[in-house]
Amino acid sequence: MFSGAWALPGLLLCCVVAAFVPQARGAGPGTEPRDWDAIRAVVVSQLEAFNRGDAAGAFSLAAPSVRKHYRSAREFMHRVRADYSPMYRPRSVTLLEHFLVAGQPVQPLRVVTKRNDVLTAYYVMQHQRDGSWKIAGCALHRGPRIRT
Repeated sequence: MFSGAWALPGLLLCCVVAAFVPQARGAGPGTEPRDWDAIRAVVVSQLEAFNRGDAAGAFSLAAPSVRKHYRSAREFMHRVRADYSPMYRPRSVTLLEHFLVAGQPVQPLRVVTKRNDVLTAYYVMQHQRDGSWKIAGCALHRGPRIRT
């Protein structure tokens, strides 16, 4: 379900996303290979939690600002299903080439939904004081529908 691929990122979209994502204190890391490995692992873990319907697991991977906004795992999962439905149990996901925007690590994904819609999801990541990575935001950019 997950594989690596190269795609040209939607830089303008990510600049807008990065402008609205609160900066974590000490958010300097993000260029070392081990950081990107950890970032990919967090994103994949959240997608796997969505696939299992594991609200608590998915919510635990969100940055503190996101958790504060949604207040509970149940509310968070409700929002994912309502506003980010392509991310909830997609047909396939491909990890694309990561990049930095204003110092913020961004992990894009190519997502194909169950209805064969194609979109790019831009996961903006935030480095935590304990050294872990959390998901600070996700912006979706819709592409064409695949005809089968």
